[in-house]
Amino acid sequence: MNDDLKFVPADLTIAPGTTVVWENVGSIAHSVTAYEDNIPEGASYFASGGFDAEQAARSAYPDGSIEGGGTYEYTFDTEGTFDYFCIPHESAGMTGTVSVQQGGGAEGGGGGESVPQVPNSAKTLGVATTGAMVLTLGLAYFFMKYGGDYGEFEE
Repeated sequence: MNDDLKFVPADLTIAPGTTVVWENVGSIAHSVTAYEDNIPEGASYFASGGFDAEQAARSAYPDGSIEGGGTYEYTFDTEGTFDYFCIPHESAGMTGTVSVQQGGGAEGGGGGESVPQVPNSAKTLGVATTGAMVLTLGLAYFFMKYGGDYGEFEE
C-alpha cells in the first residue's frame, strides 16, 4: 500500500496456504477490507482490524486502519478469487484481487517483488543539484574565456 493510493501488486495469484502480508510503505493510513459478497463459499472473511463482516469494518473505520510502516497479514486456505479494498480510498480505485489456486505462486511465500520508491522531494533535490553544477561549470567556462585582460603579471 502506498501514498499513490494503490495496492502493489493489485492482482496476485497464490497457492492455498500462502500468507499475504500487506505493508503500508507510505504515510497515509489505509485498510485491507474484503468485499464480503466476493469471497469464495466456505472462506473466512478478512479485514484489517479483525472484523468479521464488511459492514462492521466500514462502520468502525478508522479502527482497523494501517498506519505508515504498519502491516496486515492473512493466510488464504480456500481456493477462489478474493476481492478487497481500502475503506477511505475505495472511491479512488484502491482495490485488489487475490486469486488462490493450485500451482499459483510459491506456497508460504511472499506476493511478489518490492519496488523501491523514490520520494518526490529527493527527485527535486537531484534536479536542483544537477542544475547548480551545470550553472557553476558554465560560469567557470565564461570567466576563463572572457574573464578580462589583466595585463602582464609582475613580480
